[in-house]
Amino acid sequence: MMSPSPEPRWPAIIALVGVYLLIADLPDHVRLMPHWVSAAATALAILPMALLVFGGPTAPRLRAERGAVIAVAALVLVYAVTMLAVLIANIVAGSSPLSGLRLLSSSVVVWVCNIVGFGLLYWQVDGGGPAGRARRHRPDWLFPQAGAGAAVESGWRPVFVDYLYLAFSTATAFSTTDASPLTPRAKLLMMSEAAISLVTMVVVASRAINVLAN
Repeated sequence: MMSPSPEPRWPAIIALVGVYLLIADLPDHVRLMPHWVSAAATALAILPMALLVFGGPTAPRLRAERGAVIAVAALVLVYAVTMLAVLIANIVAGSSPLSGLRLLSSSVVVWVCNIVGFGLLYWQVDGGGPAGRARRHRPDWLFPQAGAGAAVESGWRPVFVDYLYLAFSTATAFSTTDASPLTPRAKLLMMSEAAISLVTMVVVASRAINVLAN
């Protein structure tokens, strides 16, 4: 039995439920999968986290959480990229059945999915995930708190909210505003997130605003 992890899981659970609700509200023209698939994927990620919360952290449960969260995060990102491709294809063809407001709301869903999906990946990739960081594995990102000394509590480790903020800042500023990437995979992940966000804002969101203005 491993020692209990102090890291809460409820912020990640709330983020997953929020993404599911956003996807469920998409119009039929854009929704790429039935409701039950989105619900099943959300439950797949939440279940191992719930087992950790109520049953305590064990090695098998931590491995199950890591695998499930990475798989669902990848699914969320594939969904976001595919939906972005569909929106762009409709815009280029001039055949989009969506109003300007629906086009704008759909671009927001893509943007949020991008942030939450990469936030989950960062959380589970950095230093081997929550369990690896507890054992002081080599980190993939250097957070400013690591060099803050007495301003931060002893033994500080980043939690999901820190990675969600990292994903948010990457999607909005397209640069490293908080944590610095230390490994090639961290840099590639951040480049991918920034690219998806840039295309979403420049192509889809700007087109939606133009339609609304006219």
